[in-house]
Amino acid sequence: MMGSQGFQTEAPGGRGGSRMEAPDGGTAGKSEVPGGRTGSRSEASGVGKEAMRIGSVALDSPLILAPMAGVTDLAFRLLCKEQGCGLVVTEMVSAKAILYGNKNTKALLKVQEEERPTAVQLFGSDPDILGEIAARLEEGPWDIIDFNMGCPVPKIVNNGEGSALMRDPKRVEAILTSMVRHVKKPVTVKFRKGFYEDQPNAVEIARIAESCGVSAVAVHGRTREQYYSGKADWDIIRQVKEAVKIPVMGNGDVFTPEAARAMLEETGCDGVMIARGAKGNPWIFSRTNHYLKTGELLSGPELSQLKEMILRHGALLTLHKGEKTAMREMRKHMAWYTAGLPHSAALRNEINLVDTLEEMTRLLESRLTIREL
Repeated sequence: MMGSQGFQTEAPGGRGGSRMEAPDGGTAGKSEVPGGRTGSRSEASGVGKEAMRIGSVALDSPLILAPMAGVTDLAFRLLCKEQGCGLVVTEMVSAKAILYGNKNTKALLKVQEEERPTAVQLFGSDPDILGEIAARLEEGPWDIIDFNMGCPVPKIVNNGEGSALMRDPKRVEAILTSMVRHVKKPVTVKFRKGFYEDQPNAVEIARIAESCGVSAVAVHGRTREQYYSGKADWDIIRQVKEAVKIPVMGNGDVFTPEAARAMLEETGCDGVMIARGAKGNPWIFSRTNHYLKTGELLSGPELSQLKEMILRHGALLTLHKGEKTAMREMRKHMAWYTAGLPHSAALRNEINLVDTLEEMTRLLESRLTIREL
């Protein structure tokens, strides 16, 4: 990192100086990770484990980019893949929208060869429709077909979809059976600890999924009632791992390399699915891969690398969505990329006035400098 003239402020995901601070103030030598869990940098984790496989699909890293609506589009997935992400997942796509030819699904379904292996994530509640759409997508460029049972948004839940399905195990069985029977590609499912805090049923759902022929499951250690608040319960991930033989991906509260390793160690899960920890921080994949292999915690990106990543992100969005849409979407990404940096609030205000990639470039060249920071 930079010397005394550079910035030492740490942003989410572990950016900052050589003295890395975890969210609660721990240091790199022995860092506290979410939930009071600790991890020592002296031992690498994941070393000696066989490469993770989901059905016939082999992953070169146990780190997975979680599907996030409005975030994990083609541009962002490419950036994370370049940083060593083992598997990327599309934003969730409505099976009914595909069935009825909704034009908005085209952009959501678009993938490129460079980002493979990829998973396309469907959501819905009708077993027949989901089976039909899975079959329709079989010949597409996606390596895995994933099913969403984790979305907590009221619009989705009130329609009996997403995490609402945690309350209906019989329908879950019908849906997963239909999807698996219609395709030869691996089918996976992502779900939560449960719907209600006092009625966790992730283990039950995982066993149902396995019995239906699902190739892997991803478990978010929060209930629907929690949304994204409070701490993720990693013990439920451990319970699921112990209950089934298929691969299990853990999800929840992974914002640093130390947290990823701690999840692997504490739960025995096969892979770590990273969601909010990747926002504005594609480097979390390269840094975590290195940490798992060597035990060495690398510093975060230099200021020049941060600037380069933001510009590349903007350029990719412009290429795939057009300049107007790209600059509008870069506003939220800019907030994530620069969180915790000096004067970042002013920069976020200024990005709202940017309409072109050229203007964004000029803004970054003038504001993301050592002098400004």
